[in-house]
Amino acid sequence: MKTLIVYYSLEGNTKWAAEQIAAQLGADTLRLAPKAVYPDKGFKKFLFGGKSAVMKEAPELEPYEVDITKYTRVILATPVWAGTLAPPLRTFLQREDLSGKQYALVASSMGGRPGKTFEHLKQLLGVTGDIPVLSLKDPKSHPSQANEAALSAFCDKLT
Repeated sequence: MKTLIVYYSLEGNTKWAAEQIAAQLGADTLRLAPKAVYPDKGFKKFLFGGKSAVMKEAPELEPYEVDITKYTRVILATPVWAGTLAPPLRTFLQREDLSGKQYALVASSMGGRPGKTFEHLKQLLGVTGDIPVLSLKDPKSHPSQANEAALSAFCDKLT
């Protein structure tokens, strides 16, 4: 089964998770990059990122090349912003037709609680049943055995 991991990462935590999963599954990755870069420090990071997430913005992305038809499974990975997915992932989901794919979801957050992120992603995908999910607490910034174990268990479900 050919797998693509689509992710957005501001501080590197979600990138770290995507790379670890890709290494374990032999998956390809697609890093999403908005044309207008979000602040990554201080109060502005939370103000602009949070506003963009709450307002369900879909920012313009830098060009990328991917043939979605080559993949059977798509893993979507996002940081949690204001209890939901990061806006660049919303843009990707609006742009690409993922119908007929198998899905799995990954969220990284400061508190290790994805909030409603997984529910919002499932709604955008039109998924009503259970799908594999992985929630990590700052996996790059604060490595832990709990994150490592959760990541391994998630990958085991997908193999």
